[in-house]
Amino acid sequence: MLWIKSFHIVFVASWFAGLFYLPRIYVNLAMVPADSHAERERLLLMARKLMRFTTLLALPAVGFGLALWGVYRIGFGPGNGWMHAKWVVILLALGYHHACGTLLKKFEAGTMQRGHVWFRWFNEIPVVLLLIAVVLVVVKPF
Repeated sequence: MLWIKSFHIVFVASWFAGLFYLPRIYVNLAMVPADSHAERERLLLMARKLMRFTTLLALPAVGFGLALWGVYRIGFGPGNGWMHAKWVVILLALGYHHACGTLLKKFEAGTMQRGHVWFRWFNEIPVVLLLIAVVLVVVKPF
């Protein structure tokens, strides 16, 4: 079980590293002048590659987490309300990941209407999600 837990932690940390950085690329994309096509294309390429890589990291993160929950029964039984809250955080993180993909498609299509300030705030969401998840798992407040 400790191997599975170790891999889960590594892949979650790696997945979230991608979720931290991808919106930073979006901040830069939102600031690119209209006539700077080369810069825009370079940032889009970086965003596409990071989105693909981040998605590949999310799959084992979720898979190892499901193994800990389903096979090793972590979070089952009385006194494990923290696990229900963690499920909410996981679903929100997956939704955020999906939103990043949707935003990338809008950038690629040239239909993005949001500015760099919005993306700076959007970039803070995974920090809050990771903080809540870690507190739930370590402290187990309920």
